[in-house]
Amino acid sequence: MTEPTAPTEPTAPTAPTASPRPLAPTDAPQPPAAQGDPARAALLAVRHEVAKAVVGQDAAVSGILICLLSRGHILLEGVPGVAKTLLVRAVAAALAVDTKRVQFTPDLMPGDITGSLIYDTSTSDFSFREGPVFTNLLLADEINRTPPKTQASLLEAMEERQVSIEGHPRPLPVPFLVAATQNPVEYEGTYPLPEAQLDRFLLKVILPVPPREQEIEVVQRHARGFDPRDLGAAGIRAVAGPADLEAGTAAVRGVTVSPEIAAYIVDIARATRQSPSLALGVSPRGATALLATSRAWAWMNGRGFVTPDDVKALAHATLAHRLTLRPEAELEGIGVASVLASAIASVPVPR
Repeated sequence: MTEPTAPTEPTAPTAPTASPRPLAPTDAPQPPAAQGDPARAALLAVRHEVAKAVVGQDAAVSGILICLLSRGHILLEGVPGVAKTLLVRAVAAALAVDTKRVQFTPDLMPGDITGSLIYDTSTSDFSFREGPVFTNLLLADEINRTPPKTQASLLEAMEERQVSIEGHPRPLPVPFLVAATQNPVEYEGTYPLPEAQLDRFLLKVILPVPPREQEIEVVQRHARGFDPRDLGAAGIRAVAGPADLEAGTAAVRGVTVSPEIAAYIVDIARATRQSPSLALGVSPRGATALLATSRAWAWMNGRGFVTPDDVKALAHATLAHRLTLRPEAELEGIGVASVLASAIASVPVPR
């Protein structure tokens, strides 16, 4: 495949867009082999259970499942009140996995997350007290409201799936997922996440304010007595578990990626590095992340191979948060979403 040329970008201000809507499996008939896959059926049933508590937001639910299947982590961004926390709690309940929540605040310390050594006066020795990171699904609520030092305490856990205390590594449970929520960076009291930590998140999904019809449904549910603090009363039941996730992860690794698709992913990454509007393009880690999410998405849609449409469907959610605009591009009102869309459009689609 030939090297892509630098993409042509819009000069008019363009509003950033949310993650692409195709983050929910299609309703098209699935191949017989996919219909008989119990792990896939169980994981897709999670979306139905979450819908008992959360109206809409299918893209975010699918994103969490993709991250679990790809052994990655997810960043959920949205204004206060769009059910980010409720969504993660509902997914954990439907998956029957252990979950813990950390409310990130300006005074939170790294040891409050990872754990620390505590002196035991009865034994005159130090013992390790586990922090909330020792769980299957860690809800890092409002992660950008704590200083960078505390944010960085999650880096080792997210990358190595272990925590080192006084030089001694302690492995985390399997599965392990960080589902972090954040408010838009322009909100007061937020600390922007550094590039190194943003790059650790496999996906970033934006939770929009629901349309009018869905918002009416939310209000009607509350009028009927829905309590977001009582998921059991909402009827959410465990329909999948760690064994289904393990089987699904193994199946995703078997999804075929042709040389043409691999080259297509690389050329998209390289096109972002050539963009004159970007100070930082997609790294090779970002390209491998797009490969992983495309594989998981293909499997969730009942296919054993990745198509260009799979790559395009996951490209924005996988790559946009890894890009950094140049200051002059920001002044011109150019958004990351439009730059990435131009980069993707500049790369020939394999046939």
